[in-house]
Amino acid sequence: MTDLFDKHRHTAERHERMLSLGANAVGLTNDRILSPTRAIIDGRETVLAGTNNYMGITFEADCIAAGQEALALYGTGTTGSRIANGSYAMHRELERELAGFLNRRHCIMFTTGYQANLGMLAGLAGPKDTIYLDADSHSSIYDGCTLSGAKLVRFRHNDASDLDKRLTRSEDEGGGRLVVVEGIYSMLGDRAPLADFVAVKKKHGFQLLVDEAHSFGVLGKNGRGLADEAGLEDDVDFVVGTFSKSIGAIGGFGAGNHPLFNMLRYASRPYMFTASPSPATVATSLAAVRKLKAEPERREKLAVNSARLFNGFKALGLALGCDAVSPIVAVNCPDEVSTIAMWNALLKAGVYVNIALPPGTPGKQCLLRCSVSAAHSFEDIDRIITLFGEVVAQGHYKKAG
Repeated sequence: MTDLFDKHRHTAERHERMLSLGANAVGLTNDRILSPTRAIIDGRETVLAGTNNYMGITFEADCIAAGQEALALYGTGTTGSRIANGSYAMHRELERELAGFLNRRHCIMFTTGYQANLGMLAGLAGPKDTIYLDADSHSSIYDGCTLSGAKLVRFRHNDASDLDKRLTRSEDEGGGRLVVVEGIYSMLGDRAPLADFVAVKKKHGFQLLVDEAHSFGVLGKNGRGLADEAGLEDDVDFVVGTFSKSIGAIGGFGAGNHPLFNMLRYASRPYMFTASPSPATVATSLAAVRKLKAEPERREKLAVNSARLFNGFKALGLALGCDAVSPIVAVNCPDEVSTIAMWNALLKAGVYVNIALPPGTPGKQCLLRCSVSAAHSFEDIDRIITLFGEVVAQGHYKKAG
């Protein structure tokens, strides 16, 4: 008999090797969260530089109070999907609030950000359609493409000319065509060249979806994301995002202007067959969206903090994931073992960052990934830079390649 776990033995060996080098870098426990930027880890107060808490909104008193009130009024959970059990009034209220924030006519809320991509892609595309996908897209996007049953065509990362060629070769295949890009790519922090993709759209006539998970609340004069920053919102048909980054909660959304958009509620299995978000989650998300709208200074502080960390790392001579300033600042490392060693050294020094290893990284890169928050003080940012400098001086870092 073949053991079903045989296929996981290589992963188990890699995990054991990781543990032999120090802490569990992919299963760390935060003993206590002190603030958006501090936690107790292994008995030490640690600067958090890997949370995706871009707006630093998780400890805001009014968001917490909104969640507590909803918990008392509506209970702990909805115990079913909105199709089966109906919607709570606050589900509809949050969708209206998000639609208004995004300047879109329609918005659908999902229980997680992962499900937002599954639900939107599987609802929009079917077996007779084709999805053209940036090769560096998030796993949730790939999984949504698989669930849809559509034909999948990958194009080179951020390469509109490669997309143009692939569209030209398949002009007569029939069916709908959906192109998917991301506002900010989650591993390296680079942006899609949206104007280039819009030019290709005008030539070929496809529909365009932008995943703004890491750019919602972060980019644009209104905080709506890359399309807002680029002034191209009218050229983007669908927007997907998550509550787990700038909103500081859990959940996701899809939005658009198509008159049949709400039919996705009856065609999207991840929406139809998942319990709806809990009252407390919806209430905290609603309060957070209103706060983002009312406090653009958070976005301004995030931009300043991001540039400060980016430039500090540049001055240390670190090889960074991309040349553009972003709240995601990724450091390239030469191999898995040295990446794990540097991560452990940083944790012991008092800073937590994300470790990202193949196959979950573009180009099989080994990365130490930092995410900046508006809640970081300049002292926090400088502390992170100093600790990276100390670890580099100890000989834990060599440039990749």
